[in-house]
Amino acid sequence: MKKQVKFMCTAFRDGFQSVYGARVFTKDFMPAVAAAREAGISHFEAGGGARFQSPYFYSNEDAFEMMDEFRKVAGADADLQTLSRGVNVVGLDSYPRDIIDLHAKLFKKHGISTIRNFDALNDVNNLIDSGRSIVNAGLRHEVVVTMMSLPPGSTGAHDPDFYEATLKQILDAGIEFQSVCFKDASGTSTPAYVYETIKRARKMLGKDMNIVFHSHDTAGVCIQQYMSALQAGADQVDLSMMPVSGGTCQPDIITMWHALRNTDFDLGIDIKKIREAEAVFQDCMKDYIIPPEAMTVTPEIVFSPLPGGALTANTQMLRDNNLMDKYPAIVEAMAETVAKGGYGTSVTPVSQFYFQQAFNNVMFGPWKKIAEGYGKMVLGYFGKTPVAPDPQVVKACSEAMGLKPTTEKVVDINEKDPKKGVAAAKAMLEK
Repeated sequence: MKKQVKFMCTAFRDGFQSVYGARVFTKDFMPAVAAAREAGISHFEAGGGARFQSPYFYSNEDAFEMMDEFRKVAGADADLQTLSRGVNVVGLDSYPRDIIDLHAKLFKKHGISTIRNFDALNDVNNLIDSGRSIVNAGLRHEVVVTMMSLPPGSTGAHDPDFYEATLKQILDAGIEFQSVCFKDASGTSTPAYVYETIKRARKMLGKDMNIVFHSHDTAGVCIQQYMSALQAGADQVDLSMMPVSGGTCQPDIITMWHALRNTDFDLGIDIKKIREAEAVFQDCMKDYIIPPEAMTVTPEIVFSPLPGGALTANTQMLRDNNLMDKYPAIVEAMAETVAKGGYGTSVTPVSQFYFQQAFNNVMFGPWKKIAEGYGKMVLGYFGKTPVAPDPQVVKACSEAMGLKPTTEKVVDINEKDPKKGVAAAKAMLEK
């Protein structure tokens, strides 16, 4: 009897973010959602992440209306999932408790059933309030441990001991969750570490907890990571569909189906219907231009872990400003911003902080200009980094920003900020 592998279809969120910088019109892809549903897919990533911001920034659309339409097309019984960033929810800044609570309530109101909730620094304090709000809103909470590989020669975090300790902190904090995801946004974790991490997690969580492994194919090892995760006891992986599969995104459903042939695992799909759905999707997206780097396996990513979702968003902005020639140097410089920034996982918003600081180091000279997000992260205003940042970088950030390092809980800092919160947002809107 083969073990059926559960999967979430990420094509319409992470796929769009990793390939098109999330710049996609709702009307263009809904026929593909319908086709995927007809093919038997019932678990979709349907918003959150950059698919909350981009409809407003680039498409002149309302992200909530997009989610409403997704629910209508996917059907009442579909599991629609979004991605949230702990106390940052769906923004690049962090927020007080009333905004965190409002996020969960609004996403529940607009058809979402599950929220995957992560903190890029693996600071469990940032998951407590966000997790509580998700559960209180009546949503499934999928709590996350974020992963990547460190640049060669670096130690102190991002190994099975670190991930096991993070999961133990989540359990000790009493955070309620219905599922656990190990999320590698850059696709750089070694398959051996993936296997050992999932094996330890299964032992800690018992046989009935749903364990998910998420990665990207940017570094070319995603299928091997997925096979390692499944062999170690994972229940679920994330998969995408052509034309937004492979490269910077997740592997294709068909690719995973093929990798599992003649093994003890099975996706439980009708491959003919999946192929038909992918043909519909490719036709829907025929007028969209795919940047070449979105479909490329990039070996250098293992030295500078730039996630798929951030890679194309940043190359789009470089192209918009005629700076694409600087891209190789920026990727090279990013290794240093990771190593000296405290090893926060390269996932939104920290991946953007790493890239922004690397951009500044290339354009203005090393550490001459501090990116606001990077500076605040290094100084503790997004939470505790896995290891202490480089003291000279901390000094440079403190002087440039006029801020002292802090160990105060992020949400408590935000509670005291009169410029944040629902009342401040209402005042801005009224003005």
